[in-house]
Formats: sequence, structure tokens, C-alpha cells
Amino acid sequence: MVGNPGGEYRFNIKQWERALDYIAANPSIRDVLLSGGDPLTLVDSRLDWLLSRLRRIPHVEFLRIGTKVPTVLPQRITSGLTRMLRRYHPLWMSIHFTHPDELTPEVSQACQRLADAGIPLGSQTVLLAGVNDQVETMKRLVHGLLKIRVRPYYLYQCDPISGSSHFRTPVEKGLEIIQGLRGYTTGYAVPSYVIDAPGGGGKIPLLPEYFVGREGDEVVLRNYEGKTYRYPDPEKPGKGQSGRQGGNLITLQA
Repeated sequence: MVGNPGGEYRFNIKQWERALDYIAANPSIRDVLLSGGDPLTLVDSRLDWLLSRLRRIPHVEFLRIGTKVPTVLPQRITSGLTRMLRRYHPLWMSIHFTHPDELTPEVSQACQRLADAGIPLGSQTVLLAGVNDQVETMKRLVHGLLKIRVRPYYLYQCDPISGSSHFRTPVEKGLEIIQGLRGYTTGYAVPSYVIDAPGGGGKIPLLPEYFVGREGDEVVLRNYEGKTYRYPDPEKPGKGQSGRQGGNLITLQA
């Protein structure tokens, strides 16, 4: 809608009512995301109204908010806002971070206030040339996020949006960054590198090549250091074959 000339850019109660009616009439909808324009730029009473209406729909299991506000306007995260939000659990929040310089004391306080309200926080970061396309920069960002209780969630390939070509990197750059994180820091700090496929294709995850192939009843794997390992993985496990699970020896019976 944003890119549609002549489209409506201001949402009002009448439009929201239509969306709420649609959600209520479709029991297959279990997850609702409030996203851009930024939901946290709404006044508390308007956001409260919207969340309360969604929470009344029995088949909506959980709600999400996508926002940049805690990063650029941390003073918006007031105690009054968090008191209101905690009434609508399970409620999750995805926050847009770009660079470790955004991790100011004020942003830290805002995120901790949200986390203390029981809201799980995840980060969404767009890979931008000349901004965060170095392994060390990304490592500082993800480490800083964990310290303020935000889980690095997505690293997005920059979409081919008009006017953004100078920010776009090759896909190989994103894979290089993931390879520079995986194995060199905690797994909690490694986001999923994704491309948001055009035409409604959804988010497609990309990974460095860790699965080399199969040789008989073993798969060949490559770790973060480039070393290869063989892992037993029979295509047709035989009767009485033993294996290990959780550190305890178990017997698999056909």
C-alpha cells in the first residue's frame, strides 16, 4: 500500500474495524502483527483499543508489534505504556536495530522496561553497505543486544527498494557475516539471515554451506572452522542399531 500511488496512508477506526471483522471471520488466523507505520507512535489509548479488540478474538493466540521506536524514541517507552501492554500477553515485540551506536543507556533502559513487563524482545536488522556490513560491527551489535535482553532474530538482505541501491550488499556478504558469527560467539547471538522474497514469497533463510553431502550411512558436515566431520545417519536404520541421545545410550528397535 505504501508504494501504491493514490493509496490510503492514514488508518482510522473504520478501517481497523474492517480488518478486525476479517480476522474474526477467519479462524485460521492465529498470529497478528501490528506493523508500520510504527504502532508505538499511536497514543496509549488508541493502541490499547486495538490490542483489546484483537485479544477478544478467541482464535488469535498471540500478538506481535514491529517497531523502531525503542531505538529512536526510547522515552516513548513509559511505565504507563508497559503497564498497558502487559495486559495483552502473550505479546511479542520485534525491534529494528541497525548499528551498535544505537545501544545507548536510554535505549537499554527502554528495552529493559519492556522485558521486565514480560514481553519477549527480538531484533530485526537490515544489512546495509558501509553501515553494518562488517563482521566485527555486527558482532558488537548482537553482543550488545543480548546484554539488554534483546534476542538477535533476523538479519535481512536489503530489499531492492527505489533509492536504496547504495545500501545494498551482495548476498555473499551476509553469508560471510553469519560465518563470522557462528562458532565464534554464542548461538543466541546469531540471527537468521533471510531474504524477504518478492511477490509474497515469504522469508527464505540462507546459510553458509555446512552440509557437504552424504556418503553411504554417514553425512559429511563442515564446521565453522572449515573442518569436515562424518556423522552416522543411516537412511534405513536397522533393527537393534544403537545410538546416543542426550548423553544416554538408547536402543532403537524396528
